[in-house]
Amino acid sequence: MARLCLPCSSIRASSLSLLFRSPILSRTAAISFCSSSDFADSVAKDDSKRGPLKPGLYLVGTPIGNLEDITLRAIRVLRSADVILSEDTRHSGKLLQYYNIKAQLLSYHKFNEAHREQVVLTRLKQGEIVALISDAGTPGISDPGTQLAKMCAKENIDVIPIPGACAVVAALSASGLDTDEFTFVGFLPKHSGTRKERLIVSSNETRTQIFYVPPHKLSQFLEETTPYFGESRQCVIAREITKLHEEFWRGSIGEAKKEFLIRQPKGEITLLIEGKEETKAENPTESQLEEELKGLISDGHSLSTAVKTVAERTSMRKKEVYSLALKKFGKQIQVEDEADE
Repeated sequence: MARLCLPCSSIRASSLSLLFRSPILSRTAAISFCSSSDFADSVAKDDSKRGPLKPGLYLVGTPIGNLEDITLRAIRVLRSADVILSEDTRHSGKLLQYYNIKAQLLSYHKFNEAHREQVVLTRLKQGEIVALISDAGTPGISDPGTQLAKMCAKENIDVIPIPGACAVVAALSASGLDTDEFTFVGFLPKHSGTRKERLIVSSNETRTQIFYVPPHKLSQFLEETTPYFGESRQCVIAREITKLHEEFWRGSIGEAKKEFLIRQPKGEITLLIEGKEETKAENPTESQLEEELKGLISDGHSLSTAVKTVAERTSMRKKEVYSLALKKFGKQIQVEDEADE
């Protein structure tokens, strides 16, 4: 009989077992719902069969709100690490306690990155397993870790990603906006000039644009984006993803400005804006082409130069423009050429 242990924080009993007939195994299997610590212990026992992890820097994805959004592999790595680098040790301590992980915690954030890097590199060169986690999500993505990963790569130290929950992907998947192509912008730059440049670029892209926005700056962000995106562009404001008060607000930028002017949202915000609608350039009419060609020829340009210039300005093929030019101005050019002779 196969046995599978799953965590269940909502069940008070230490464990609950269910029997079911497995269509895959063609035999009876048992599912045990257990506490998070029992679950972590069962993972550890199972992992003992896999052998030790290789030394290196492990970038471990952690939950973005719901503590159950963590992978078995992430738990294994965190339990095996010689040290866990954490953006906020108090915040991360709750996650480690929940899964009964007792590895050493060391603070690692934007204010001490430069100071910690050499210490961490030394430990890595000595063959230690170093795990890096952020407060939520994946290290290095709008969070500390990028520089350390770069340094490790330069020193030929293994950098191993351990995928996990991601606010960008979660928000995009449920947004209802186009998911084929998107641009993750993250937090806008602090400098006003650079912010403006970024918004101009984003507003002209046809891909879905994704931003991280602090809740207390949401109204300011919407005001800033309006001149570039316009009020009618559709947006999605994803708030408190995977948490109890998760919300997906959908509407135009103009409607969002009105909505969030009267209420102050709480929690982390991922804001998505639909891409610019792709407009196909309309072919100019024959009379419009004739006027352009006539103007260029009157200014002294040769027929071939006039044709080339008009073709470059429009979406018309050069061959089509040339055919029109010969039909309309061929005799005129021939007469002029004979007069010059």
